[in-house]
Amino acid sequence: MTRVRTHRWLPRSAQLLFWQQIRAGLTAKPAAQAAGFAPATGGRLFRQAGGVISNAPHQPGPVRLTIAEREEIACLKAAGHGPRAIGRTIDRPASTVSRELARNTGLTGHYRASSAQHRAEHRAKRPKTAKLRADPALRAAVQDGLTRKWSPRQISERLVLDFPDRPEMRVSHETIYQSLYVQGRGALRRELTAALRTGRALRMPRRQAQARRERPSGGIQDMVNISERPAEAADRAVPGHWEGDLILGQDNRSAIGTLVERSTRFVMLLHLPHGRDAATVAASMTEMIQTLPPLLLGSLTWDQGKEMAHHRKITLDTGLQIYFCDPHSPWQRGSNENTNGLLRQYFPKSTDLSQHSTAELVRVAEELNGRPRETLGWRTPTEALTKLLSDQQTPGVATTA
Repeated sequence: MTRVRTHRWLPRSAQLLFWQQIRAGLTAKPAAQAAGFAPATGGRLFRQAGGVISNAPHQPGPVRLTIAEREEIACLKAAGHGPRAIGRTIDRPASTVSRELARNTGLTGHYRASSAQHRAEHRAKRPKTAKLRADPALRAAVQDGLTRKWSPRQISERLVLDFPDRPEMRVSHETIYQSLYVQGRGALRRELTAALRTGRALRMPRRQAQARRERPSGGIQDMVNISERPAEAADRAVPGHWEGDLILGQDNRSAIGTLVERSTRFVMLLHLPHGRDAATVAASMTEMIQTLPPLLLGSLTWDQGKEMAHHRKITLDTGLQIYFCDPHSPWQRGSNENTNGLLRQYFPKSTDLSQHSTAELVRVAEELNGRPRETLGWRTPTEALTKLLSDQQTPGVATTA
């Protein structure tokens, strides 16, 4: 059995200062130096907590009674005052005083401040039995979501939809993170961290976002700017408006095309095993778009990449009007940017993307379209698209092949 080194000898004030520095954005070693102890100790402390800041020591909240307040409660109770009078004296709600007396009054009817403080500290001891460890059904549901590459937040919210009449099947996303990362919890298999989008074994502080460099336009002719896109495209309530881009592989030598429908977040992937020149992209995109029903043929928004040099031919063959974003403005394709981030979990940057078959792209698209999304009320893109087509009584069905 491996012995885990603890840090109980560290002053509480030093630990609090260490985690305050982590929250401020420092890494473990500089935070340890700022708190006044060795950098190596800071690294071990961070790893022991799994990088989960909320699991670190924290200041007692204002709700908890102090020993001084308990001593005053004891004196006032002995003098014959009731909960309301005591509450007014110590500036606490009467319900807090009443609950404190009910919890900590002995069989003899006497309330002692020192005994009450000891009992409160004992009740507050952590960690207690993890919720996911105590409930096999809930743990199995969470693990199933993780193996499907759902985020802890998606799992937490989806449980409410899948088990509306079972309140015991509820768990917060923070509890899932702590069960994965924090040593000693052991409720979830540690290897499931590889299914998270980051794939990290430790939870890392969030870094400041860096601006994404857009590819140069390469002199695309007859571009129609996004400012001329119909107003209905900005309103996601109207279906049929798409966002697109390429994700690139190692040394920018391979690529996969991505299309995302704005209202449902439904994803389709373009297979580009033979390159990403304009003719290849146009042929693959035309073939994909022609599988869509008329309801979904509104518009397509792309960045100013030279792979879209044949955009007029795509419009002529499919009827889909194409608009181009402003330079260095990825937020104008927000849904697509988010989707590309999700796809990196399947297609890392430093790999050859041409090795993935059409069947593999279909499988990934289906898995991504099966993820619950917050913006859809925790429904999946597939469910949203199916409902959309059903409501419109459209005979065609979009595919990802």
